[in-house]
Amino acid sequence: MAEHRKSKLRDITLEMLTKGKELAGATSAELDVVLLGKTVGDFTKLLSAYANRVLVVEDKKLKNFNSSTYLEVLLPLITEHTPGLILIGHTGFGMDLAPRLAIELDMPLITDCTDLTIEDGNLFATREMYGGKINAKVSFCKSQGYIATVRQGIFSPEEGTLKGEVVSVAFPLTEEIEEKKFLEYVEAAVGDVDITQADTVVAIGRGIKEEKNIPLINEFAETVGGVVAGSRPVIDSGWLPKERQVGQSGKTVKPKLYFAIGISGSFQHVSGMRSAGLVVAINKDAGAPIFSVADYGIVGDLFKVIPTLKDKVKETKS
Repeated sequence: MAEHRKSKLRDITLEMLTKGKELAGATSAELDVVLLGKTVGDFTKLLSAYANRVLVVEDKKLKNFNSSTYLEVLLPLITEHTPGLILIGHTGFGMDLAPRLAIELDMPLITDCTDLTIEDGNLFATREMYGGKINAKVSFCKSQGYIATVRQGIFSPEEGTLKGEVVSVAFPLTEEIEEKKFLEYVEAAVGDVDITQADTVVAIGRGIKEEKNIPLINEFAETVGGVVAGSRPVIDSGWLPKERQVGQSGKTVKPKLYFAIGISGSFQHVSGMRSAGLVVAINKDAGAPIFSVADYGIVGDLFKVIPTLKDKVKETKS
């Protein structure tokens, strides 16, 4: 299921298509992507590079997401094409739509998947359990088709190499179903920056000790061209706004470069940054769990390391 918002295709769509291509290849199946909306033709060229077919349904009643209206289109479409697996993003969109689809189609559903694999012809999903303390590999009940919602930021989109067919599907929609009616779209506040879109994130933890020490990190972030984020203790202390939180109860980020400064590396925090390209950890505790997920680690006092590192970066730039 392609997902878009405000005339932009959401990243989760290409992430799912990359995983979908892998699964389709393992089973000699074809990969279709379903695109619903009022005017969505601009997305078809990109999507056709990732799928064998792009099934497009355009209607003014599909301008805004309404799971009841989407079901009216998807149920007959799925019945006709009988997919073996339906991938939907684990987003507000997907968490509304997927359970309703599963009930209507009598298909098993596994949510918030961090991986999907096929082993000996059987489909398995990996998902976190017990607050992220363990990863569980879960099998689906036997069925003609399965539904999975996929966590954002887990799969890295590859370059599309296919030349898929774009198929416009004519579907007469009834009037908007009154059980759920779209009123307005309210953009969630992201503050002065959106950490999920940053190429470099400089995250701080309880090792920063006091709010008055944050300017040191701000200066370092400016030097490396990054944005400042924090672990939950920093946000709970009120030193950074909630939209800057990385972790299970915050944002999931996947920057090219991630600095973890004074962060111990709890599983809740790691779940929000595990997809970062390169991780540099700075902590005075050599046994801190963060070092197990870091590409580079510096054991030392951050108040001594950061000024030195900042000067070295400036020297390199000059």
